[in-house]
Amino acid sequence: MPLGLGTRKKGKSKETSKLVDSEATAPPSAAEAPAPAASASRLQFHTQLAHGSPTGRVEGFGSARELYAKIAEVFGISPTEIMFCTLNTHKVDMDKLLGAQIGLEDFIFAHIKGQRKEVEVLKSDDLLGLTVTDNGAGCPFIKRIKEGSLMDQTKMICVGDHIESINGRDVSDLRHYEVAKMLKDLEKGRVFKLKLIEPMKSFEKVAARSKGGTLTEAKISRGRETLRLRNKGPATVEEMLSEVEEKAVKKVDELLETYMGIRDIELAATMVEAGRDKKNPDEFAVALDETLGDFAFPDEFVFDVWGAIGDAKQGRLE
Repeated sequence: MPLGLGTRKKGKSKETSKLVDSEATAPPSAAEAPAPAASASRLQFHTQLAHGSPTGRVEGFGSARELYAKIAEVFGISPTEIMFCTLNTHKVDMDKLLGAQIGLEDFIFAHIKGQRKEVEVLKSDDLLGLTVTDNGAGCPFIKRIKEGSLMDQTKMICVGDHIESINGRDVSDLRHYEVAKMLKDLEKGRVFKLKLIEPMKSFEKVAARSKGGTLTEAKISRGRETLRLRNKGPATVEEMLSEVEEKAVKKVDELLETYMGIRDIELAATMVEAGRDKKNPDEFAVALDETLGDFAFPDEFVFDVWGAIGDAKQGRLE
């Protein structure tokens, strides 16, 4: 995001009553976590701001956008200040990103906007070495920087940075694949300018050498059930992906990079789930068009994804 902190409501208002005062320094253990309710809409999740805050509880959300609104309400900030969330760690760990599914015992850490920065880069290579993703509610950010790449040599650019604008064009509300295409289409040999926003740093990171107080990372075991968030319709409690489906997700993620220049595990998982009960590629294509029509996937890509799902089911994927 220190942005947004000045807007916190003073006193103990109705909005901030969901803070758990006795849990201000550490998340609860798995044994202390509230038992999941029968209805997905009544499930409660514990949450903190990643840089440090009291613990709050959120419930009654069906999409990432609704979840950010609930978290913002608890902490008295704007939903647009939330860049992304990680599960069971306050660190900027791209392997722990919250996507379309949340384990019923997962602890949610919200990373909010911090320091803004501008950087100019000479595009001396066709490939920048960036992987871009987004939070599902209009906040594209850097998920990965390839070692030795052009962006890896630009030390001001970091994993977790929100891409606010490219050459003066506001991209803060675009989907990650749109931002990735804009970066890919930048002219080689020309300088381009990025406006970025870092995630707010915790006291632990700012004063690491002083060995000051630290946030406690949640040590919570994951169950086999997850809360599935949806852009349309209510959230549902579902089984986690099987080992076979996980292999298919990995392969589909690689296909996304080949065809579209992005890596997105959650998008890949959504595609694999769409093919779970389908009998042929035509049924699969219809399901993808219903759920992910905005991507306008080429037919060849859809066919290859269907093949990857079939290969995983037949045990042909490592």
